[in-house]
Amino acid sequence: MYPLIHDSWSQKEIESINRVIKSNRFSMGPQIADFEEKFAKKFRVKYAICVNSGSSANLIAIAALRFLKKAVMPGDEIIVPAIGWSTTYSPLFYLGFKPVFVDINAKSLNIDVDLIENQISKKTKAILAVNLLGKSAEYKKIKLLCQKYNLHLIEDNCESMGAKYQSQYNGTLGLAGTFSFFYSHHITTIEGGMITTNDRQFYDICISLRAHGWLRNLDESSHLYDKNVDDFRRMFWFVLPGFNVRPIEFTGAIGIEQLKKFDSMLKIRRANHKLFIKLFENDKYLYIQDYEKNHSSFSFALILRKNNNNLRNKLIEYLKKKGIETRPIASGNITRNPFIKYFNLPKKPNCKNANFVDMNGFMVGNHPIDLTSNLKLFKKHIDSFFEKIEKV
Repeated sequence: MYPLIHDSWSQKEIESINRVIKSNRFSMGPQIADFEEKFAKKFRVKYAICVNSGSSANLIAIAALRFLKKAVMPGDEIIVPAIGWSTTYSPLFYLGFKPVFVDINAKSLNIDVDLIENQISKKTKAILAVNLLGKSAEYKKIKLLCQKYNLHLIEDNCESMGAKYQSQYNGTLGLAGTFSFFYSHHITTIEGGMITTNDRQFYDICISLRAHGWLRNLDESSHLYDKNVDDFRRMFWFVLPGFNVRPIEFTGAIGIEQLKKFDSMLKIRRANHKLFIKLFENDKYLYIQDYEKNHSSFSFALILRKNNNNLRNKLIEYLKKKGIETRPIASGNITRNPFIKYFNLPKKPNCKNANFVDMNGFMVGNHPIDLTSNLKLFKKHIDSFFEKIEKV
């Protein structure tokens, strides 16, 4: 009755797939290049690098820090929020970077900017901010800290395509931003992701890392370009220890069609969000994530006002029986997930707000279709559940 995700494709996406099939070119090529150009223009950024997933976008963007002139080296620290997605953090492990976890603001669900400075040390080299569920982090203070301590800023914007901080698109506020085109996201190419940047050096590094670390996709003006290599070797000359996270031509073709209708889909999401606010902002038992007009509304987060994990679990079981799908808010408190043991943290982070959200929060879907009837029914079931609880 109310699923977490909804298909946003039309016949146009199917036709784009068929055009790729007829072209007989399937590996990364002109469709990807066109999609990258259109994406960069849409979000007012110089460069866009398409990859095969949002997780790969995080991997390449974080790995690129290793090869900058002001490089992040193994053992260096990166400030991260306590709520995000697993592959926001996993690249730090594989690259030898040390995550320093900062608690979230209980209302915005993003990193608490007032707690960051106390966590900055001589080893801190970057801040990796997450724009959670369509809401921008508070970048005024984050950028001031980056300037004060000479830190890189990376935005994980996989859940917030189209959101803005003041008048600037999220994903363009720092050195780089990452985007996801998974099935449930603002646009979808089934799988797919993008990295955005205005920095040419960073762009060239990402281009090389995306495809084996080779020279092939770089032009002669690149700082990575080796002019001494002969024509015979140039196509297979490896200048960085790279990966292979290239997208396929279907990703580009579908992405171009999805991008055409992104504004209209975002408008519908925001209309749904407006109704959600009206229904829940004064709820007696639940509170919702802070919002503003530039919110891009990925999903709807709800958190019990009072700590009661057992009550939350009863509520989501009740909603399940009513045909309403729920899930944790992103990862919940990522530091409570078992994979955290591999990071060898000196002590368990003190993230009380993230823990509260983890134990008492859940979310339901927002989609690019009118959800008026779904949301009203959802509210009705929420009210019914708590009425029964009061009578017990």
